[in-house]
Amino acid sequence: MGHAGAAAAAVRYLRSASSPGPAPGAVEALPRPELRCVGADERAPVDPAEFRRVLGNFATGVTVITAPAAEGESSPAGFACQSFSSLSLDPPLVCFMVARTSATWPRIARAGVFCVNVLGADQGELCRAFAVSGADKFAGVAHDPSPVSGAPLLAGAAAWIDCTVHAVHTGGDHLIVVGRVDALGAAEAPGGPLLFHRGRFTGLGPLG
Repeated sequence: MGHAGAAAAAVRYLRSASSPGPAPGAVEALPRPELRCVGADERAPVDPAEFRRVLGNFATGVTVITAPAAEGESSPAGFACQSFSSLSLDPPLVCFMVARTSATWPRIARAGVFCVNVLGADQGELCRAFAVSGADKFAGVAHDPSPVSGAPLLAGAAAWIDCTVHAVHTGGDHLIVVGRVDALGAAEAPGGPLLFHRGRFTGLGPLG
C-alpha cells in the first residue's frame, strides 16, 4: 500500500466507525489549496545521516501520545513522540507525526481519539519506557482517564490535550495526524519542559 493508500485507509476506517452524517460540532475540512511539489530533478538528494545531524540542532519538546483500548483490545496504547505541534486556533487543532511502520498508530486509529501528554523535565525515564517497542509500556505507570476520550492521562504530565482524530495526511515515511481538541489542561505549578536536542534529553539553560 502506498503513502496515499495508507492515509486514505485510516480516514476510511475512522469515517466508517463514526455514525452517519456529521457529528454535532464537527469541524468541516476547508478546500485543499493547490500545492506545488518539488520535482525529483530539481534538488540533489540529501544524505540521511546529514539530515539527522543538522535537524538535531532543533530542540523539541517531548510528549507521550496515548489512546484508550479500542474494542477487542485489553490495554491502552501509547508511544513517545517529539514531532508534535499546535496547528490551528480556530478551530482548535493540533498535530503529531508518526512513522508509517509504527505498531502503535493502528491502535490509535482504531480508537479514533488520543491524548497528548506533555512531559516535564523530570520525566525522561517515563519517555524512554514509552519509546520501547513490544513492552508493556503502562506497567507501573500511574494514569487516569482523560475527561473526553478516556485516553490515559499520565501522572505528573506538565500539560495534556484530549483530542479526536480529525484527519490523516501522508508525509514521506511518516503520517501527519491532525487532532480536534476537545479538552485540555496544565499542571497548576508546572516545572521546566523535557527537551530533546542532538540525540539526548536536556532542559532549559539560564535565560537572559
